[in-house]
Amino acid sequence: MTINPVETIRKQLDFLPELDRLKSVLRQSPLINRARRENSAEHSWHLAMFALVLSEHAEGVDALHVVKLLLLHDIVEIDTGDAPIHVAGRDTAVLMQDERAAAERIFGMLPLHQAQEFLSLWLEFEPGVTRNARFARALDRLQPLLLNTLTNGGTWAENGVTEQQVMDRYGPVIEGGSTLLWQVASAMVREHFYRRHANVS
Repeated sequence: MTINPVETIRKQLDFLPELDRLKSVLRQSPLINRARRENSAEHSWHLAMFALVLSEHAEGVDALHVVKLLLLHDIVEIDTGDAPIHVAGRDTAVLMQDERAAAERIFGMLPLHQAQEFLSLWLEFEPGVTRNARFARALDRLQPLLLNTLTNGGTWAENGVTEQQVMDRYGPVIEGGSTLLWQVASAMVREHFYRRHANVS
């Protein structure tokens, strides 16, 4: 089968502007300067940088592969929106179904070889079976944790999240990707809640 490079480029140039819509998907997490909430495109970029900077703390991971997982995993939010960890009410099974449909639609805009590759990477992320996916998921939890500790509680304060809930919701995922990162992150969580309860700014 002959691949027409012009048609390939046209499909790729249809796909890339579609990604611009991710800039309009607002997340719960505030920027550190608290001027506004971050959007999903900013979150994805920040996570990619987390992978480049922190991959040395997870044995046997391929930083470039982790970057790919992180840049692709939230693209489905163009169709589904963000699903905040601390906000209840969304049916997980329905959300997974909607996200799969979104992944097939959006990645399906690409030439077949890229559509298959990107969908495969997207499918690798969520179950967290591979070492790279576990580390990617750890960073996806670590980034909002860091933002919350730097914004006086951020989404934790807004949603009345307790220290134990933070430990339960973030701990297993972060520790599953890097025990060292969780060691440092959990200390930051304890320090945050200690200062909050002691009313220390």
